[in-house]
Amino acid sequence: MVLVGTHDHALDDKGRFVLPAKYRTHFAEAAYLAPGAGCVALWPAERFEQMVERLTGQVRTGEVDALVLSGLAAGSEEVRPDAQGRVTVPERLRTLASLDREVVVCGAIDRIEVWDAAIWATRVPDLDRTVADALLRGGGI
Repeated sequence: MVLVGTHDHALDDKGRFVLPAKYRTHFAEAAYLAPGAGCVALWPAERFEQMVERLTGQVRTGEVDALVLSGLAAGSEEVRPDAQGRVTVPERLRTLASLDREVVVCGAIDRIEVWDAAIWATRVPDLDRTVADALLRGGGI
């Protein structure tokens, strides 16, 4: 499963966004909302569990501080889209990612990310340049 694409959405008064139809089958069962780097990440359950296993191993070897796992567990939330495909983002995660009303829901290969639309707009030129540079150096395609 590879999650790609960018979709403009809005949070409703309850802090919900509509999961784009193309992603719904990947999140029909349990999923996890977790803090991201400036965003909120929505992980398919299997991918989230794989990440937790990897981090647990890194904690055991001393590569990662145990606080990372504690912070991830405390900051994450198990969610299920409702019948209309809406996902509720808890207020603490909305605050952490500065999510206001207008959001961008985008694929991030193994998860989707929910960004404040204004913050996302400032990132797009750097993303485009970074991808172009990587391709010129032979990375990827």
